[in-house]
Amino acid sequence: MSSEMDAVALAADRLEGRGAAALRYPTPHDLARDLDPRVVRTPALTLLDENLIDVAEGRCKRLIWTMPPQEGKSQRVSRTFPAWVLARDPDRRIAIASYEQTTALRWGRAIRNDIKANYDKFGIRIRQDTSAAGEWEVQDHTGGVYSVGIGGALTGRPVDLLIIDDPMKGRAQAESETVRQTAWDFWTDTARTRFGPNTAVIVVLTRWHEDDLAGRLLAQDVRREWRHINVPAVADHDPEKGQTDALGREPGGYLISARGRTPTDWEHTRTDVGSRTWNSLYQGHPSPSSGNVWKRQWWRRYSTPLWSQHPTIPEAYVVRDVDQLIMTWDMAFKDTKSSDYVVGQVWARRGADVYLVDQIRKRLSFTDTVTAFQGLVARWPGATAKLVEDKANGTAVINTLKSKIPGIIAITPTESKYARANAVAPAIEAGNAFIPEKDIALFDPEELIDEAAGFPNGTHDDQVDAASQGLAYLLLDDTGAMAWIAHFRAKAEAAQAAAAEQDAEPEAAVADEEPAPEPDAESEPEPPAEPVEDAAAIRKRLRDEAFRRQQR
Repeated sequence: MSSEMDAVALAADRLEGRGAAALRYPTPHDLARDLDPRVVRTPALTLLDENLIDVAEGRCKRLIWTMPPQEGKSQRVSRTFPAWVLARDPDRRIAIASYEQTTALRWGRAIRNDIKANYDKFGIRIRQDTSAAGEWEVQDHTGGVYSVGIGGALTGRPVDLLIIDDPMKGRAQAESETVRQTAWDFWTDTARTRFGPNTAVIVVLTRWHEDDLAGRLLAQDVRREWRHINVPAVADHDPEKGQTDALGREPGGYLISARGRTPTDWEHTRTDVGSRTWNSLYQGHPSPSSGNVWKRQWWRRYSTPLWSQHPTIPEAYVVRDVDQLIMTWDMAFKDTKSSDYVVGQVWARRGADVYLVDQIRKRLSFTDTVTAFQGLVARWPGATAKLVEDKANGTAVINTLKSKIPGIIAITPTESKYARANAVAPAIEAGNAFIPEKDIALFDPEELIDEAAGFPNGTHDDQVDAASQGLAYLLLDDTGAMAWIAHFRAKAEAAQAAAAEQDAEPEAAVADEEPAPEPDAESEPEPPAEPVEDAAAIRKRLRDEAFRRQQR
């Protein structure tokens, strides 16, 4: 009888201990802070806690959390949260997966050691016979933690809570279709098969690639099961499109950092890592490596500045030996700094080749937009046409400045953004569009390439709009160049088809032909055959010829 009473008393003590833990640590942050007084509370981690509590209490079964690296998300999700959950429900079977086994083991070991060293905080103990770092259970309960690398096995292990923390190690893995497929196979063939009806899943990561595990899960979420929360380093949503920031920041607001990074630190990081890495890892918006409409590899670079200091105007530039120099503007919609970006670009044309010379891209109020417009005009006095889309703040800018600045041309688009970008895509594909190398550029050229690569699915398209407008003005004119290009493209395709048909003829037909006569030793040799131009070369040559005719 006494042994039964002891067992009952022990069970009561355990329940009381877990109840006390639940009261003492209402959120994962409270537990994290007690375990390590250095832990700080930030708006992002507070929001993460709220979502983790929703997972623990069954209000959310599928959570994807993306935010910049080194901001405490993995410590909270993969270390504190499992211990916090087990203190409340020691029968919860938890699996933690990461890009490699050693990383997953590190989380399993940390959770185990936290519980071992703090019985007074958790009210639970680790079983002695199953206490390895990669697999352990709670004493007298079915719950515990199993750690596995992506590609590992979960055979025979039911899972109540699965945490997938960083399924990709870095850029090299993310760029590998094989590695991405391995992560997907782990989800479909290994992890998903271990789920019960109430299994919850958390995927926490920094984005490396648009086709990473998070990207595929969201793309195939036909039942709308996944709750995706992205916390960018700098709020970059567009209120005009109905977008909001997870933390309620205004566009351009910086993340309050768990590591104490300041706005200046964030901007230095943006400069150091480059636009593509910044947009993917720090903003959570990876762009395709090739692009959808304007592919990355189409852009050509120039390494010698086309400009020089203006001989008489301080802080101004002159561009020589070009046929045209223009400006093109895409304006924001509201007289507020919460609006989208204002983009002004300076393009030069030499023959059929166009060169992006300068660009400004900022969130500006209407007054600041007018000032920026005047400033870019003063910086490039040789720019003749100033193209402004006649909508949003553009209409007001036109009305305000048309009597003060010559050459302002109102552009009224009749087609969609996508159609306009597609219209000039052949010129970029043919190698007629140049952007400066980063070491000579007066702006960040990678921003344009990244935005173009993500178009039309990216958050912003202001640079694409401005460039489409400028390239259409410079290249899609009434000289007939495009008609000639279409004509010769058809000829090139017909020639390629004829060559393919000839190559397909049986070799026997060649054998039946009479042998060619031996060349006369005294006759002059035939000149070598002219090299055949490919389609891109034909398009470029015809553009050049058309523009030269225009200049005569």
